[in-house]
Amino acid sequence: MTKDVKLNAPKRRKIASLEKKKARAGWIFVLPFVIGFALIYLPIIFDSIKFTFYEMTNVPNYKGGGYILTPVGLENYYDALFVDPDFVQTLVAGLEKLIFDVPMILIFSLFMAVMLNQKMAGRAAFRAIFFIPVIISTGLMADISEQNMLMQTMDSAEGISDGTGSSAASEIVTAMDFQKLFANMAVGEELLNYVVSAINNIYDIVNRSGVQLLIFLAGLQSISPAIYESVKVDGATGWETFWKITFPMISPMILVNAVYTTIDSFTANSNIVMTFIDNVYNKQGRVLSSAMSWIYFLLVLAIIAVIAAVFSAFVFYQRKD
Repeated sequence: MTKDVKLNAPKRRKIASLEKKKARAGWIFVLPFVIGFALIYLPIIFDSIKFTFYEMTNVPNYKGGGYILTPVGLENYYDALFVDPDFVQTLVAGLEKLIFDVPMILIFSLFMAVMLNQKMAGRAAFRAIFFIPVIISTGLMADISEQNMLMQTMDSAEGISDGTGSSAASEIVTAMDFQKLFANMAVGEELLNYVVSAINNIYDIVNRSGVQLLIFLAGLQSISPAIYESVKVDGATGWETFWKITFPMISPMILVNAVYTTIDSFTANSNIVMTFIDNVYNKQGRVLSSAMSWIYFLLVLAIIAVIAAVFSAFVFYQRKD
């Protein structure tokens, strides 16, 4: 009798864990993007890949316009890498700019986040000021900024001349200024030129550091004040506190910002590779520009993978348990 009761007893419903509930909620939020990506972007991506293996011939008299695709294998990729004299050079120049941009944006945004995380009057206003360029550099405001004749004049060599043939508006400092400053410090010429370029490009660095600054601020505010109080009691200096506490705790945000800044640099409107591919599309057609785009995309993926692998070796994840 007892066995029958146990067999007929209703099964207890398994309660989902909090992590599973969060995962389900996350999928609900991203579901519109997934549906849009599958229905709209995925066919476009497939056509873009397909065009790279064909030669396109326009047929204007065929039903109001059309084209014929002729298979050519990897010829478009070969032409992009070995026939076009400028594509590889443009890729190399884009990589050199990336190597300059990413460290400077990360250093500047981290420095400003640490400064703005301190208790001071007007802290919220300063945070808003540093995020304003992010809003200005998007959408309609970006188009207005690109057409700003004043900024074009200041960026050109025809701006305010100092009588030496160089523009005082476009260059804040020169290498000669820093050579006088670091004359007795045995600073290498490469480091000197890097610092000079960073100062002369400070406007662009500030404009592109708003999102990274907010991410760093969120990471800094997640650090428990009790940790800082304990190290202060132990007699740690501000320098030791930064490198032993703040930097390790903020390292996951450094990885996130490094990946974000890399993608942002590669896809910016001012990126020379993107501009070059766009010009190829307008002059030589869709197939060659598609091949160049996919070469560029694979290169970006490889660089992001390297950055993630390098930074992951130094990332410290705080255990919550």
